Amino acid sequence: MTITRGLRSLGSRSLGARLTLLWLLSLAAAAAIAGLIFALERASTAAHIAQAEVTLARAAERLAGAYDFYAAGLARPPDDASFVQGLPAVVRAALASAEGVEGGIWQEGRGSLAYAFPTYEGSGVKTDLPAAESATIAAVNAAARQERASVAREQRGRRQTVLLYARPLSGPAAIPGASVWVMTRVDAIPAVAHLQAGLAALLALVLLLSLWLWRLARGWGRHIGAIEAALGAHDIADLPTLAATGERDLDRILAALNEAGARLARARREAETLSRKAAEAERLAALGRVAAGIAHEIRNPLAAMRLKAENALAAMAASENERGSGRARPALAAIIGQIARLDHLVGEILSLTQRPEPCPEPVDVPHLLAALVAEHRELASRVGVRLAHQGPALTAILDPRLTRRALVALIDNALRHTPSGGAVSLRVDREGEKLVIRVADTGPGIAAPLRARLFEPFVTGRADGTGLGLAIAREMAAAQGGSVELLDPGGEGRGGAVFALVLLWQDRGSWRGS
Repeated sequence: MTITRGLRSLGSRSLGARLTLLWLLSLAAAAAIAGLIFALERASTAAHIAQAEVTLARAAERLAGAYDFYAAGLARPPDDASFVQGLPAVVRAALASAEGVEGGIWQEGRGSLAYAFPTYEGSGVKTDLPAAESATIAAVNAAARQERASVAREQRGRRQTVLLYARPLSGPAAIPGASVWVMTRVDAIPAVAHLQAGLAALLALVLLLSLWLWRLARGWGRHIGAIEAALGAHDIADLPTLAATGERDLDRILAALNEAGARLARARREAETLSRKAAEAERLAALGRVAAGIAHEIRNPLAAMRLKAENALAAMAASENERGSGRARPALAAIIGQIARLDHLVGEILSLTQRPEPCPEPVDVPHLLAALVAEHRELASRVGVRLAHQGPALTAILDPRLTRRALVALIDNALRHTPSGGAVSLRVDREGEKLVIRVADTGPGIAAPLRARLFEPFVTGRADGTGLGLAIAREMAAAQGGSVELLDPGGEGRGGAVFALVLLWQDRGSWRGS
């Protein structure tokens, strides 16, 4: 309970206190690991030796059994030279499956009669008796013959433990004074040396850990103080860009703060832009209402003036008196032409203030473009401009009247700005879920000051222009849920401008006609 309360108390304190707790826990863990390493080393060494003793006893039994089988099947006296020459093969066969075990047959007075190490990790089977253990081998075989029983010996060294096992040969076919012996080596880890090295390594690790924790606590405190100072020096609406600290986790928080500040700044700029656009839209809406009222008021007297002028022309043509007709008739014709121009202008203003309702239907778009090209061919020829259309066969669901008006405005704009000898081209494509009709010219392009306000009413780059064509095209597209876009302003050595009428694509299967 005391430890739990202490942990809770430290856990509720500062980051430095928590890091100190972490250091103490790491020290305790190091001590526990040292004890565990020592215990595991001793247990592991004892287990390996016990396993090796069992392996040696089994190998000795197999070697003795192999000798008995060899002697029983050979029908020769044991001291025969050919009998002794076959013993190395017997040893190799008996120990072939005993990994890490070497051994042979020993006779009192003659020494080693046969020796083999079949699983020796070298070039082939080892057949040379190990000189370093020859005295121990002789001693263990002598003890086995003297005691007439199996004898085991253990010879411990700094790096490995040598285990030997011997048992005497008995029976009528046994060589007098002979015994079989086996030996193996168990690598021993020096417990004290390893423990000392391990403790030294753990001590160094703990010292490095404590130093690292101290620097970590100090660094985090410094970084957090710098962040607090930077945030405190700025208004919440204008968050600063916080520099990276080199701490991965802390930098992730700083990156999130910087991203939030950037989003806030973008949102503020977008809000300001929307506010300006809303004010501009309100201004244009008020202007549109005023323009609509003026247009209606102007249209009535224009109609009356046109009617009177036309009646005057008709009366003058029927009159037999030709005096003054050479002056009056052209003047009246000019008046009628100007009245028609004013009436057309009033109609365009009204189309901007009264958005029509679309009536979509299946339309052969290339056929529509061909008809527009045919309608404007005379005008194009008069100004010396080539006019053509291209694109794949497409049938789209759209309002042909609104689409035609938008394209007429774009074509008229292109023809007015293309010099003699140039070209205007129309192209239709389906791009994903959009129908795109491009109108490209080879004129001088759009001047940079006009690009931002190009689609506003009464904005024009020509002295004789009204600035209503592109605005009307935009309104006709917007009435169908589309848009008119300036894809390429041209100019600056890049050729003419490219406008596009963009409409949402509707499949025939999804369209429901009225």
